[in-house]
Amino acid sequence: MDTDTGYVGFANLPSQVHRKAVKKGFEFTLMVVGESGLGKSTLVNSLFLTDLYADRVFPSSADRIKQTVQLETSTVDIEEKGVRLRLTVVDTPGFGDAVDNRDCWKPIIKYINMQYEAYLRDEQALNRRHIVDNRVHCCLYFISPTGHGLKPLDIELMKQLHDKVNIIPVIAKADTLTPIECKKLKRRIMAEIEENKIHIYTGEMDDDDTAGDLKDSMPFGVVGSNTLLEVGGKKIRGRLYPWGVVEVENGDHCDFTMLRNMLIRTHMQDLKEVTQDVHYESFRLQKLKGGSPVVRTPKAEIVTDGGDADRKLAEKEAELQKMREMMAKMQAQMQQQQQSV
Repeated sequence: MDTDTGYVGFANLPSQVHRKAVKKGFEFTLMVVGESGLGKSTLVNSLFLTDLYADRVFPSSADRIKQTVQLETSTVDIEEKGVRLRLTVVDTPGFGDAVDNRDCWKPIIKYINMQYEAYLRDEQALNRRHIVDNRVHCCLYFISPTGHGLKPLDIELMKQLHDKVNIIPVIAKADTLTPIECKKLKRRIMAEIEENKIHIYTGEMDDDDTAGDLKDSMPFGVVGSNTLLEVGGKKIRGRLYPWGVVEVENGDHCDFTMLRNMLIRTHMQDLKEVTQDVHYESFRLQKLKGGSPVVRTPKAEIVTDGGDADRKLAEKEAELQKMREMMAKMQAQMQQQQQSV
């Protein structure tokens, strides 16, 4: 210890962690769920200032009649001030578009569980240095701005997902509502969420002074746009109407800036930690107990897969036994060499 200054040096530990994290880069997976026509693609492009859907082919009306829920992933590498982010966006075209939407959430749940399964498999492998985290860290759920609150489909889907992923509800195309209508719709949606005991991500952190404001603003009323307009000599992103301009990044017009700050600037790491410490650990616990996670259905059926878990544990034990035998052989050879010398 330096007796002159009383300085040891461990205060530099945050800088070391920061340098290591920046060198490695970051990964984030965002899922967007909602009916077609609610502006999901536009909002994602607005949030990250990129074009994730440049090559998308939009289905015709005839194709949409036959379309079922699919999952499309788009990945882009973004760099900002030397920090690299590998962003994966999972879209769910076809969700809620059919006449009969029973079980339309099953492909979504299956995808989330598959990513947990892949992460668990990599975590149990012998080489764990380069595990790719494709788990879904956040789900933006888009609610129609009809003013009638949540639909039965909205409630059922959030019930199915809230213990598997961080849900952030948003009111799409909020510029179709007056400020008073938007506030009334927010209160109604939050009352229905509490009534149905749905857990959503509210961004509550131990040292976060803005948690109350974020919770009071949910669900976020958002507007997306990638069009640059000139207003008052300044270029802004917004939507032009005969009666005026809706500025996407103006807090008086919509909650886009608050959503972006929460999702990217202040709570992205917390979303990843909640995914790891809460949702993934719950999945992992179910697997270690010898069954697959519970998949809730209207009849509360439970799907188990104990035999598969036992088989994987047996394979893991066989690998470990093989390694022990190899180590024993190597030690015996070393002892023989030493004795011969």
